[in-house]
Amino acid sequence: MSATSFVRGSLPPHDVLPVISADGARAELLVQRPVGEATQVVYWLPALGVAAKHYLPLAQALAERGVAVAIHEWRGIGSSNKRADRREDWGYRQLLEDDLPAGGVALRALLPRGRLTLGGHSLGGQMAALYASLHPQDAAGLLVVASGAPYWRQFPLAPLLWLAYALAPWLARVVGHLPGRRIGFGGNEARQLIDDWARSGRTGRYAAAGMPVDFEVLLGRLELPILGLRMHDDWLVPPASLSWLLGKMPRSPNAQQVITADELGNDKADHFGWMKTPEAVAVRVAQWLQASGP
Repeated sequence: MSATSFVRGSLPPHDVLPVISADGARAELLVQRPVGEATQVVYWLPALGVAAKHYLPLAQALAERGVAVAIHEWRGIGSSNKRADRREDWGYRQLLEDDLPAGGVALRALLPRGRLTLGGHSLGGQMAALYASLHPQDAAGLLVVASGAPYWRQFPLAPLLWLAYALAPWLARVVGHLPGRRIGFGGNEARQLIDDWARSGRTGRYAAAGMPVDFEVLLGRLELPILGLRMHDDWLVPPASLSWLLGKMPRSPNAQQVITADELGNDKADHFGWMKTPEAVAVRVAQWLQASGP
C-alpha cells in the first residue's frame, strides 16, 4: 500500500492489551492494526497529561495507510492504576525501566514482526529519544511530533520559563504532586517526574534520578533516522527547541518539516489542535516511513 493511499471504514477494531510493569503498575496499550499484515509498526508515546485514547484518530489515519500503531498509556493517567499523590511517586526511571519495556513486550506478543519506529508527541517525543538511546537495537527510526527539548534558553520570554522550572518542583513537593489540572499544564503529575522534567528545562541536559547513565553521551551515539514534525503555530515548541533536541543526536540523520494550519484544515497548527485533524501528520509520517525502510 502506498504512503498516500488508504481504505476507510474497513479497519479492524483497536486491540486493548493489558500491560503489567515490573513493579506491578498496570495500564492498557491501545493497538490499531491496518487491514492485512503491517510491515511498519509505530510505538507512540503521548504528551504529558494526555490519555492514550486521544491519539486513536492518529492511529486510525496511519492504519488506513498500512501502518500499525501502539499507543502507550503513561503511568498516572487514563487506564493506569496509579495516581500521583503524596504516597505515590515516580519519575523518568520508572517510565523508562519499567513501563516502556513492559509495553514493548505486550506489543510484540501481538505483532511479532514489522519494522518498529518509536515516536511521540511533546514529552513523548523526548522520552522516545531517551528510550531509543538506551535500546538502540529495538527501533529502526524515531518520530518527534510537536516535540522539542524544554531548555529555557531556546524560548521567547526565557527568564519567565526558567522561573517556572524552578517553581514547578517546589509546588509539587508542597502539594504532593503537581496539580496540573488546576494550573492548566499537564495532568496531576508525580513529584519526581516533574523534578526530572524541570531539570532538563533548566540545564538543557537529560538525566533521570536513580539511573546512573549519561543520556547526553548515549544520545550522541544514537544512529537512527529521525523525522521531526513541527506545527507552524506551536509556541510550546519553537524551532530552536526542536533543533536543540535533534542536535543531541548528531549521528542520526534527521528531516525537519513544518505543518501549517491550511494542511490541517484548522485555524492554527498548534501544540494540541493537530490531534483533532491528524490526516496531514499521518500522511507525512507514512511517506517518511515508506522512504526510510521496507
